[in-house]
Amino acid sequence: MSNLVTYEVRGNVALITLNRPDARNAVNDELAADMEACIDRLEADDSVWVGVLTANTEGHKSPVFCAGADLKALSAGGQSLSTERGGFAGFVYRERVKPIIAAVDGLATAGGCEIVLAADMVIATSRSSFGLAEVKRNLIAGAGGLFRLP
Repeated sequence: MSNLVTYEVRGNVALITLNRPDARNAVNDELAADMEACIDRLEADDSVWVGVLTANTEGHKSPVFCAGADLKALSAGGQSLSTERGGFAGFVYRERVKPIIAAVDGLATAGGCEIVLAADMVIATSRSSFGLAEVKRNLIAGAGGLFRLP
């Protein structure tokens, strides 16, 4: 496991942090694998009751929770932004027992918005915004978050 997603336990809460601020927390294959490993830890630890998913936005005037897929990695080829159990980012399709709260500060766009939609609850700051650019092009955002909407 690399450090692209960090995991810290505080009492009965697991703090899961997307940690790729230099790439606007965009999802590549390593981040997806790290996210799945963090969810595995959360589900396996009986002392943890809930997970809070947040993002490192340090060093940016306009914070970005997650910009979605890492398009540079995708264009280079050989990258899978999904895991077998978790789907996109190792999270969107993941079956979970424990609730996940997305604590969003900044932009969550494309796959980043789908990650937020896959959380059980969302808490967002006033400078947060959400978007799916696919709809402007008459496409469906297919990473899986939309299917969780009521």
